[in-house]
Amino acid sequence: MGVGPEVETDYYNFESMNFPPGHPARDTQDTLVVAGQERRPQRDRLLMRTHTSPVQMRTMESQPPPVRIVIPGKVHRNDAADATHSPIFHQVEGLCVDTNITFSDLKGTLDHAMKALFGSAVKTRFFPSFFPFTEPSADVQISCIFCGGKGCRKCKNSGWIELLGCGMVDPAVFAFAAEKQPTYDPKKISGFAFGMGVERIAMMKYGISEIGSFFAGDMRFLGQFV
Repeated sequence: MGVGPEVETDYYNFESMNFPPGHPARDTQDTLVVAGQERRPQRDRLLMRTHTSPVQMRTMESQPPPVRIVIPGKVHRNDAADATHSPIFHQVEGLCVDTNITFSDLKGTLDHAMKALFGSAVKTRFFPSFFPFTEPSADVQISCIFCGGKGCRKCKNSGWIELLGCGMVDPAVFAFAAEKQPTYDPKKISGFAFGMGVERIAMMKYGISEIGSFFAGDMRFLGQFV
């Protein structure tokens, strides 16, 4: 299991994850920045981490491959609170790095995980997507757990629900890791990563309608999951 700080530097949260300064993909993160950082170099400026991905880099810098970790943790974004959004939420990411890791390994891992979470009848499918730190990247959908894929209001009559993002680790990310661990040579190793929102999965699995219920401290609600 990988862990890292919630107050993170721009370098680990963005630059090392292949979000160069000024890249438009940074705008999608709705970042909460720490005040009074203007005199620091941009890579050293502090912010509240917007994803658990910085732990991928911290882990690779601290140990050579092979690496197989899951990364649970709290993240922060400047989101207005409503039924499905919160400025605080949790993610779980996975990272696998070794020789000869392929997209087939990624698909098999996630298919097995989704069946473990939602039952053996659940199917998965993958669609092309974009994330700066993976290439190729994909969005993962599961067959609707409410209607069995037939089509209903909760899956917008499509029979599928989009659940998480994933992809093969971009060679540029390995190049950043190789600055401290030269064994992360993108010509010799490969890897995959995936990430999902914990609350979103729990809301779907247990029929919870308000994400704020997780943070309100009501023991009548929380006690259901002990």
